[in-house]
Amino acid sequence: MANRVQVGAPGTLILRPPATVGVAGWVRQNLFSSPANAVLTLVSLWVLYVTVPPLVRWAFIDADWVGSTREACDREGACWVFIRVWFDRLMYGFYPESEIWRIHVGYGILAVAAVPLFVPRFPWKHWVGVFLLFVYPVIAFHLFVGGTFTVDIVDLLAGLALAAGTVARFAPALAARPWSPRWRSIYPAFAVVALAWLLLGGRLVGGPLLPVSATLWPLVETRLWGGLFLTLVVASVGIVGSLPLGIVLALGRRSELPVIRAICVAFIEVWRGVPLITVLFMASNMFPLFMPEGVSFDKLLRALLGVTIFASAYMAEVVRGGLQAIPKGQYEAAQALGLGYWRTMGLIVLPQALRIVIPGIVNNFIGLFKDTTLVLIIGLFDFLGMAQAAASNAHWLGFAIEGYVFTAFGFWIFCFGMSRYSQHLERKLHTGH
Repeated sequence: MANRVQVGAPGTLILRPPATVGVAGWVRQNLFSSPANAVLTLVSLWVLYVTVPPLVRWAFIDADWVGSTREACDREGACWVFIRVWFDRLMYGFYPESEIWRIHVGYGILAVAAVPLFVPRFPWKHWVGVFLLFVYPVIAFHLFVGGTFTVDIVDLLAGLALAAGTVARFAPALAARPWSPRWRSIYPAFAVVALAWLLLGGRLVGGPLLPVSATLWPLVETRLWGGLFLTLVVASVGIVGSLPLGIVLALGRRSELPVIRAICVAFIEVWRGVPLITVLFMASNMFPLFMPEGVSFDKLLRALLGVTIFASAYMAEVVRGGLQAIPKGQYEAAQALGLGYWRTMGLIVLPQALRIVIPGIVNNFIGLFKDTTLVLIIGLFDFLGMAQAAASNAHWLGFAIEGYVFTAFGFWIFCFGMSRYSQHLERKLHTGH
């Protein structure tokens, strides 16, 4: 009764009309608020009545769920036995069955490492980010590929020094308290020495120092990768690589230096004006022709580079839109505080610009995830490619619809998840203006 009471003049109570509260009120205000709205509501209900019951009957009630052969599909509904038989191929492609545990371990490490990022008050999120960006790719590569792993201990130590110097120089907030000026100056020096050592291959003294080789597990060539596993690899590398490269290109396009601005503009416009299919075809077939004799890159690596560069051009335009949305007063305030260009961008401008363009960034990510299906034209069987290959098998002809429905549902799960998480970030970072 309380939700129907309005306070009028002092000492008086006015009851709301029953048609404006509860379920009846919601239906009246949202579905039948006008004649046109009422017509659209009735048409929508009719469409749902015509389409949903037959779909439910085909997908669930009359579907075949148990069996391992085509003969098990003897009903008029969907044959989910087809998905059950081809499930491993749809998930992992032609990856050897005895080695699939390596993919599961990679998934498990990623899931465990990513959990702290979703804990609001987890104190070491920056370290988790460093692990996911720099350490996990190395672990995943050696897990998924395998073979003989050779490392030069001196080079490894130099790489660790480089990583420590980078963290100390560019992320002092990772420490519980500010580091002393002495450590801030020594660690960047270590980073420079380590970088020079790595670039020279650690061979200034005439050969590798302290090399260690070990056979981890059998080699699995990337031509055997496929299914949802390959889709996730291509999408993850493209997403992680395109965002920082797109930010750099966006900053370069707004640079006051004519040469840098011209290079970035030419790069962005060229890659945005070429279809991704052409990019993949060039990366797979034309790029090796420009390499020196005896030098070749893996087909998957060429596809990853093509997808990353292509996506970065679009990402640059999204980030540029965010940079242009920042008021000029933000730049002037940073100059008044004595901040240089990079500190202004890193501490003031970019955080605000990226927050503004979260919907555009995630939209690019979703588009990139769906564009991974184009790698089929260069002989890589992704999620959709494996579904098409399974449907073309002589023993399973006629069940392509089940494969397409299962693939569409898988893509929808990932794309919808990214969309919902982006909305969560928008609400979390919303400042009220």
